[in-house]
Amino acid sequence: MNSAVTPARRQLHPPPVPASPFPYHPGSLLSASDLTLDGLSHILARATALESADPLLRDRILAKRRVALLFYESSTRTRTSFELAAKGLGADTTLVSSLSSSIEKGESLKDTGLTLRALGAEAIILRHNSSGAAWLLEAETRLPVLNAGDGMHEHPTQALLDLRTILAHLRPGTETLTPETLAGVTITIVGDITHSRVARSNMLLLPRLGARVLLCGPRELLPDVAAMVGPGITIERDFNEALHQSQAVMMLRIQAERLAGLQLDLEQYKANYQLTGPRLAAHAPTALVMHPGPIIRGLEVTSGVADGLQSVILEQVKNGVAIRMAVVERALTASEQGGRA
Repeated sequence: MNSAVTPARRQLHPPPVPASPFPYHPGSLLSASDLTLDGLSHILARATALESADPLLRDRILAKRRVALLFYESSTRTRTSFELAAKGLGADTTLVSSLSSSIEKGESLKDTGLTLRALGAEAIILRHNSSGAAWLLEAETRLPVLNAGDGMHEHPTQALLDLRTILAHLRPGTETLTPETLAGVTITIVGDITHSRVARSNMLLLPRLGARVLLCGPRELLPDVAAMVGPGITIERDFNEALHQSQAVMMLRIQAERLAGLQLDLEQYKANYQLTGPRLAAHAPTALVMHPGPIIRGLEVTSGVADGLQSVILEQVKNGVAIRMAVVERALTASEQGGRA
């Protein structure tokens, strides 16, 4: 019998390109883009349920599961809220910092991650000063990795807690997210956009829900580049004009540690971009005032505004624990639930 393949039976088209392998583990959260709208809705719903649950019952959910916090950068809010979140679910946590481990001796991220896995860590929460570090760690360990900030790239859980804060004030009672959930809402992000992983994650998340995002800052911190704009995102240099259009304004810290010799006139910056009481009252008297922290009072925002009635900064911090409980729970139960959303 002639075994030659006839033209009709030949594969005429190449096979489809497989989907990106990241994240490898269904419980990982490396980017704000990893989550579908259903997945986002689930995390928000679980955050609410876990926050209101009986602590004596809640701490059985992940009883004696092992979570490692691997922090190459200093942190107060993110590290503490992740630790409280994991412990609130009953998990055992261990903190590994770059100043008190073999990292100080030159151990690579790969070897540190593999060591933590061999010691029994079931998930790793990573903050690192290099963009892409969370992807590398997940690729090498195949454990669920939660990105707690990687260089100038992303900070997905900060965007989630920011979203929860915005929804509570502008869309109270919202349970299911859609592409129109934040339609008609304008959110201005102000300051050091170029170096901000918080800005980048919010830029990936908020327009998916219909929000309009204005980026505002001097050219030194916000260049006129195509990568900064996209659907639902525009640049507005005039801070007063941006405020006039906004229902929420997110102030960013000037990240001196990332400016790498860039000359920035701080007095000029304050004159043009500092959020003061008079500026807020004149141009956005009802807008939410947000800040991911840490705040440099008297630079990007005055104390009166940071502590004022429109400020939801401490509410953001509080929401961080609830959101991170939901994210840690997802990390350690996603494979048991048969996939990720």
